[in-house]
Amino acid sequence: MHKLRGVMVCAAIAGAVLAACASDDSGRTASPPAPTLAVSTTAASSSTSSDATSARDTDPETSAATTDPATTDSATTAGETTDPPATDSKATEVSASIDDPTGSTVADRPMADGATRMHFEIGPIDIEPGQNNIAYSRADIPKPDADGFIVRIAPNLRFADGSIPGVDVVHLHHGVWLNASASDVTTPGLPERFFAAGEEKTTMALPAGYGYAFHTTDNWIVNYMIHNLYPIERQVWITYDIDFIPGTNPAAAGMVPARPVWTDVQNGSVYPVFDVIRGTGTGGTYTYPDQADNPYGTGPVLNSWTVDRDGVLLATAGHLHPGGLHTDLWLTRGGDTVHLFQSVANYYEPAGAVSWDVSMTATPEDWRVQVKAGDVLSTNATYDSGRASWYESMGIMVVWMADTEIAGDVPAADPFTTAVDVEGQPTHGHLAENDNHGGAADPSYLDLLVAPSEPAQPSIGISGYVYAQGDMLAGTAVPTIAPGGTIEFDNIDAPLNNGVWHTITACKAPCNQSTGIAYPLADADIPFDSGELGVAGPPTAGRVTWSTPTDLPEGTYTYFCRIHPSMRGAFRVEDQ
Repeated sequence: MHKLRGVMVCAAIAGAVLAACASDDSGRTASPPAPTLAVSTTAASSSTSSDATSARDTDPETSAATTDPATTDSATTAGETTDPPATDSKATEVSASIDDPTGSTVADRPMADGATRMHFEIGPIDIEPGQNNIAYSRADIPKPDADGFIVRIAPNLRFADGSIPGVDVVHLHHGVWLNASASDVTTPGLPERFFAAGEEKTTMALPAGYGYAFHTTDNWIVNYMIHNLYPIERQVWITYDIDFIPGTNPAAAGMVPARPVWTDVQNGSVYPVFDVIRGTGTGGTYTYPDQADNPYGTGPVLNSWTVDRDGVLLATAGHLHPGGLHTDLWLTRGGDTVHLFQSVANYYEPAGAVSWDVSMTATPEDWRVQVKAGDVLSTNATYDSGRASWYESMGIMVVWMADTEIAGDVPAADPFTTAVDVEGQPTHGHLAENDNHGGAADPSYLDLLVAPSEPAQPSIGISGYVYAQGDMLAGTAVPTIAPGGTIEFDNIDAPLNNGVWHTITACKAPCNQSTGIAYPLADADIPFDSGELGVAGPPTAGRVTWSTPTDLPEGTYTYFCRIHPSMRGAFRVEDQ
């Protein structure tokens, strides 16, 4: 029965890609072949193809997948099936004219003098149906083939045909580029974290004259989490474009090395997240860790770092999840604390601060701040807590610092005598892969508010991406318990493939509109969330079962899966 219901759900949420949801005789979703990672380095060029297997193909409100302008068909396939080997890096210098000379966003800033734009890839990476796992490249990844300076990095994700996946289909939840040949300055036990990106795809760019010093002996790895929102096998490539000034180029002669200073509200944690519950904080906002109840327990404070030597701060931008409003950078000297910069989440999303259709602001090119050894640099993150709950949220600011200024540079300001918290610049504009917002009428979902009640089973299994009772795509009645009772949910899908994690997350009834980047939301008046049901370390909850709260008042409660938001369901509490 679960096998049949699973196919029904695949048909409803994927339409033309039903074949990708085929199951074997055991009812388990068929596994993809063993992964083979490929790499390529190429100059920017054009492509116009789109992904024929996109789960959005049947949605009339969804635009076609966009195309990565830096992707070509050239690739070198690795013989090793799990680790992407180093390859001979080849790149062609690209004219700065490919950028918008107006510099309206960080991504539009003109290319630095002497720089070459180099395109690198990790892939193909085989993505299991519904996966949301943390993984590592495990080996040295492609990088420049000469010593020099990195002055800009821009990340992306692509399909085999060069199209960029819709964020509502599959996305890079996060990617962290690490240099294993150096130690991280704020968490010395880690490799140096020099670049990070999430679904918002922030571009990092350093001001003219400064660069991240690169050596061909550096060993790079990537920690990544690719989130597949549907039960469909996929294959993707992680791409990253680097603006690189070779050490032999005359422009490198006067360059000053910059180093990354990673600040994070949960710095050093394996999975540095926190929850924002609707109604917490004050005035509809919640700031972490300031308004959290004992956020670090008896351990050290994680959101601050003591500056190790005098220097100059050059650039920063924040990283938030949907619902995030801004990250803030602070500096404390003695008993005085000053505000250095606020990285604001600039939402293009029509529904507001609820999706990945967002661009963080970064410091302007002339932002320079003096810091001294012994100063304390700290960060915090503010979210909208009035509209919805936001689970597994983040607050990160990577700050770039130099020991000295380049000759003739803008003089660095003493933040204790001169205000430096200026308005920032968006890192990029609206991205077409965020065009499917959701929230329209969708007749495939039932309105379970008017469905009849039936006794709840002792345990409701979640199998084949279907809630065994009360599923909005396959159910006919609402599982019901008496006040004070509880319903247990059991994620039977958890062991599939490399893990399939589901949640039971409260959403505002009837919660039956079309799926997109802005719908559904964890916006129920009475919030609850199961966590990601699985036993595999972060991001899972360490269990496969969850029971509803026993203190829920009478009513019908709708919910969705945060990992696979096309999954919806309901249960009811009423006197029987």
